Amino acid sequence: MTAAADTLVRVSTAAGVTTLTLDSPRNRNALSTPLMTQLLAALADAVTDDTVRVVVLSHNGPVFCSGADLKETAAAFDSGSVPAGMLGDVLAAVAECPKPVLARIAGPARAGGLGLIAAADIALCAREATFAFTEVRIGVIPAVISATVLPRLQPRAAAELYLTGETFDGERAERIGLVSRAVPADELDAAVADYCAALVRGAPGALAGTKELLSRPAGADLRAELARLGALSTGYFRSEEGREGILAFREKRPARWVPGA
Repeated sequence: MTAAADTLVRVSTAAGVTTLTLDSPRNRNALSTPLMTQLLAALADAVTDDTVRVVVLSHNGPVFCSGADLKETAAAFDSGSVPAGMLGDVLAAVAECPKPVLARIAGPARAGGLGLIAAADIALCAREATFAFTEVRIGVIPAVISATVLPRLQPRAAAELYLTGETFDGERAERIGLVSRAVPADELDAAVADYCAALVRGAPGALAGTKELLSRPAGADLRAELARLGALSTGYFRSEEGREGILAFREKRPARWVPGA
């Protein structure tokens, strides 16, 4: 049994709604191997529990999710694997969950965290929340998350935001399709409650069938695509640029490729 101090995903259930709360604020809810392992287990439990009708992904602390755990990633370089390789399993578990998944975003999300948001069926954010695809700035690419993000985003917005790594707010996230709605911060919890109340009125079998209709074109293999993108991502994380970018980020300095650095 995981000790309470090591619980990185907290689970609570009420009125048919299970809330999975990312609870690692010390590292901004980064997608570490322990957090992703616990999230996968919690999702699996929610799927098999007939009393659960809706899953909400939420967070403790000011940040929804900062993306990959770069400290863990740097430490894993010599082992030949990086935690980002597990992200595909997490995104697939969220996207393939037969029950509606709603993401509640009250604060910043970066990189892999945006993949998690895009994998959810419905995403609600505070207008004040900020988002960024920061991968290119640390010498890697947003490979794995593209499986869930690109079907959501307007192509022009995807090109701009992927290539620049610039930050954008909740209102733009809504306009380009990353989130379903952006609301004032003090209205976020009420909006989440309203959506959950609507979702639990749906028949479980009909909801699962509808999710299957919406998920992807007939014949598409999400897991095969995630496996391909995972291998691509791992290659970039282990590249010279990836190593330098992560080291520069941790040392709070510009990477060597930045002009004038």
